[in-house]
Amino acid sequence: MKKYVWGSLLILLCACSSQSSKLDVDADLEYCEAQVKKSLEVLDDTTKMPRNILSDRNEHVWNCTSIYDWTSGFWPGILWYVYEFSGDSEIKRQAERFSSALYPVLNRKPDNHDLGFMMYCSLGNAYRLTQKEEYKKILLQAADSLATLYDERVGTIHSWPGMRQQQGWPHNTIIDNMLNLELLFWASKNGGSKHLYDMAYRHAQVTAENQFRKDYSTCHVVVYDTISGKRLAQVTHQGYANTSMWARGQAWAIYGFTMCYRETGNRNFLKVAQNAADIYLRRLPSDGVPYWDFDAPNIPNEPKDASAAAVVASGLLELSSYLSDKEEKVKYFNAAVKMLRTLSSSYQSRTVNDAFLLHSTGHKPNGSEIDASIIYADYYYLEALMRLKRVYNNQKVIE
Repeated sequence: MKKYVWGSLLILLCACSSQSSKLDVDADLEYCEAQVKKSLEVLDDTTKMPRNILSDRNEHVWNCTSIYDWTSGFWPGILWYVYEFSGDSEIKRQAERFSSALYPVLNRKPDNHDLGFMMYCSLGNAYRLTQKEEYKKILLQAADSLATLYDERVGTIHSWPGMRQQQGWPHNTIIDNMLNLELLFWASKNGGSKHLYDMAYRHAQVTAENQFRKDYSTCHVVVYDTISGKRLAQVTHQGYANTSMWARGQAWAIYGFTMCYRETGNRNFLKVAQNAADIYLRRLPSDGVPYWDFDAPNIPNEPKDASAAAVVASGLLELSSYLSDKEEKVKYFNAAVKMLRTLSSSYQSRTVNDAFLLHSTGHKPNGSEIDASIIYADYYYLEALMRLKRVYNNQKVIE
């Protein structure tokens, strides 16, 4: 058997991840580039960001939302990834236009946790690729704004402050919030306060202790008491039931705790990510793409969620790179490649619409974005392809 080095990482690849079975990443990235160019032909207003294309309306082009929607950062982030792949100067110009359009988001008092999604997926990629001080300044402001939602009594960022009145929840934290921590970690290492790191670290600790059930399936929402800081309840908002495993929630957990291990070196975070990944993989349908909730009552006649598959594929590629056990490493890597292969072969929208992927589910209990193309599915699919491309590019054969 041949040995492969991915950067500084030595891996023994099994037959199922051999050279002959490599995904044609460049072809898939070229497809994404072509779809982006189609979208740009009709997307010109930078005050409106693409969010979804609904299959039940037979739509072809994006429905857009304002820059204040939680999904607003994904389109600029997609543009930066496509620019990174293609080097196309026009794509870069559009990425700059749509990224700078998000600046007014910081003129408002933050009312939810999603500044990380909004600002880091967009301007984080912008700064990574350009090193422009303008982007860094905005990111640091965004991190300070997000930090105002942190409650020291609980140890987490308040996800939806409005739920205090709507649901009677004193303080709630949703599993999605794990991904917003990356903005705080980045800021603390790039000129921001050390307290930002401490907040993110503590949020991850409290979430690890309270967001999971004994089998490491995650609940969507934890409600906390703001006096004692103790957990009051584990409930759902977008899943099937309070005790069910909502697919995208599990995806956020896998991705989020992997990222937290990268930023902190805390091996407990890595173990949490593995445990969350293991139950996800054990219960996953054979094609590698989950139904919207693993416990939905009418499986297999339930909607799939390609967005969850895309998030998990990206997360598992990173997770596999941190493990020393070769069998575990290959297991997660191969699972990610299988997910991407299925998304690329069976879920691409091609001539159906201008998105990358079909068959995502946004908020099933609310009846919204069911079997739709959704912008964050495209973002994490593209990110996963870029991560896999870097793996393939760094691969060297040692005879």
